[in-house]
Amino acid sequence: MKTLLVLSCLLCASFAAPAEDKGKSPEMGEKMVKDGEVSVPEDSVPVPRDAPVSEEEAAPEFRFDSCPAGWFSHGSRCFTHVRSSMSWYDAEEHCNSMGAQLASATNPKEYRFLQQLTQAAGYNTAWLGGFNLQGRWMWIDREGFYYLNWYNLSPPSSRACVNLHISVGWSNNVCGTSSSFICSKNAFGC
Repeated sequence: MKTLLVLSCLLCASFAAPAEDKGKSPEMGEKMVKDGEVSVPEDSVPVPRDAPVSEEEAAPEFRFDSCPAGWFSHGSRCFTHVRSSMSWYDAEEHCNSMGAQLASATNPKEYRFLQQLTQAAGYNTAWLGGFNLQGRWMWIDREGFYYLNWYNLSPPSSRACVNLHISVGWSNNVCGTSSSFICSKNAFGC
């Protein structure tokens, strides 16, 4: 049984390793986030649903090293800012329906990226996947809650969910409050 598990992990890792592509410049990944700014690539302009599509464009290209349309890559994960205002619980369910979870911020660079993503969407705050359970802060995606960036920490008994702010650290808020939110998922699908 352990052998099967190890082989499955190795197979997943081998598929996750990006293939060498001589057609792309090494700066391609840096175009999304450069000098702390989030930018949308020129080729990701929305196209009307009824627009004509060529046969080449209609055939989906399967790639292990990219994020779905509307998602942005950072590190080994894909992120999207959802503009619909929902409670923390409904936001997590919405992320789950897309094969994702509410995002965690495990270091300052990642938190800054999430702030920029929220600001680029035109919002000041967004739900993250942090929550308090029996006096302990956790991330819904099971990442370690070691990086702390509290701007305002109220008693968690009534404010048990983490809310990002675009200009300062995060705060905890009432989980039933409606807010936009950020979903994240593994860029490699494993």
